[in-house]
Amino acid sequence: MRPLSPLVLTSTKRFKRKRVGRGFSLGELERAGISIEEAKKLGIYIDRRRKSVHEWNVNTLLRLKSSS
Repeated sequence: MRPLSPLVLTSTKRFKRKRVGRGFSLGELERAGISIEEAKKLGIYIDRRRKSVHEWNVNTLLRLKSSS
């Protein structure tokens, strides 16, 4: 089973595209109402370097939280 991974935007000169990121940002976890300890228990990767909050990642975390 593949671990839960966020999508992040990467930019080139011509366009922006989505790729798989290293982990969810702290802001995304906070907006989804998931603490760091809870994320570790659920096996969610955290990328402390990321500052952006993407709505599609927050929705993914909310779906995961409601299913568990």
